[in-house]
Amino acid sequence: MAAPEEGPSLVLAGLTAAASPAGAGAPLRGPDLGLVDVCAPAAIAIVDGRIAAVGPPDDVLRSHSGLETVDCRGAVAIPGLVDCHTHPAFGGDRAGEFDLRAQGADYERIHASGGGIRATVEATRALGPDGLAAVVALHLGWMVANGTTTAEGKSGYGLDRETELASLAAVAGPHPIATVPTYLGAHSVPPEFGSADEYLDFAIAEVLPRAAGRAEHADVFLERGAFSAEQADRYLRAAIGHGLVARMHGDQFTESGAVPLAIELGARSVDHLEATRPAGVAALAGSDVTAVLLPVAALYLRRSQPPARALIDQGAIVALATDFNPGSAFCDSLPVVMTLACTALEMTPAEALAACTVNAAWVLGRADRIGRLAPGHDADIVLLDAPDWRHIAYHLAGRDIATVYSRGRRVA
Repeated sequence: MAAPEEGPSLVLAGLTAAASPAGAGAPLRGPDLGLVDVCAPAAIAIVDGRIAAVGPPDDVLRSHSGLETVDCRGAVAIPGLVDCHTHPAFGGDRAGEFDLRAQGADYERIHASGGGIRATVEATRALGPDGLAAVVALHLGWMVANGTTTAEGKSGYGLDRETELASLAAVAGPHPIATVPTYLGAHSVPPEFGSADEYLDFAIAEVLPRAAGRAEHADVFLERGAFSAEQADRYLRAAIGHGLVARMHGDQFTESGAVPLAIELGARSVDHLEATRPAGVAALAGSDVTAVLLPVAALYLRRSQPPARALIDQGAIVALATDFNPGSAFCDSLPVVMTLACTALEMTPAEALAACTVNAAWVLGRADRIGRLAPGHDADIVLLDAPDWRHIAYHLAGRDIATVYSRGRRVA
């Protein structure tokens, strides 16, 4: 992917505070996940789109006196939020399925009857490249308004060559914020194929070699009714051979081998984990595979929430994401995810902040330059119109985000 272009130079002054995950390393585990550095009051100097200094206002203004100064009027600064699991490239909606679930139908029954992922494929294929570009831009705009400054975006609703490649191109942009394309070729089996194995033969031979030039990661839905551990293994090994980073959806409804396969392959993450039991928690805690937790999906599907507290206490790498998609998590707000983390996953606000910044950045291979308010990092900054940084999680769906900067440019 192309390197970010240089950004502006300025000083954000008049901050009540600047709050950022403590330390300098990544990923954060265990007690370190819950540590936050708070400078109050604060100013932030930005030079060429990167943070040059964070500290007491007099010190920052004195050492960067030649820069334009922006009065932030008592706002609180936090790092730009990083959404490491989203599905923004889709057409149509699934409001009807939302209604059916409210009446008692479950996800697996809807999927088996031709709904679910398959229901979105036809609408997505009909969009064409221009339509996909427009809808991805729309969805990213929603995310930015909620403080997201870097978003991973998956394909997976085309399941043919042209739509999958167009989806990846739409995610790649250009956009006002940073994006990370993921080839989710193994999301579901499209109707024109008779079996999962037949479809994987096609995806690996006909789509993967071209997708590898547009994507950074490859993902698979390893679950009953989708792809087995053996099929996921074949797909991900092929993707790794093309230079892509392995990730997977796993343990959403059943423990079907996702955690041991992720560890064996050195996958960057296994996402969902609603069905993960103590042995899986212990295995993840002893590995470098990130547990990406998606509490909105569990809420929508009326599933038990993933075992966040056990994962953190045992030392696993934990990140949070929206899982933004048309069926099981129609939510573009990481602040809402943080509220759910604190109310349903037994996480603290500090743990939720780190899981949506440093650790999510680590999942995307960018923790050396995003996820913290620190010198040398990209100036991805969210200003809160709130008296305390914890309002980002405390105020459920609150309108606390005043301004969003991406590489020093105001984008929302």
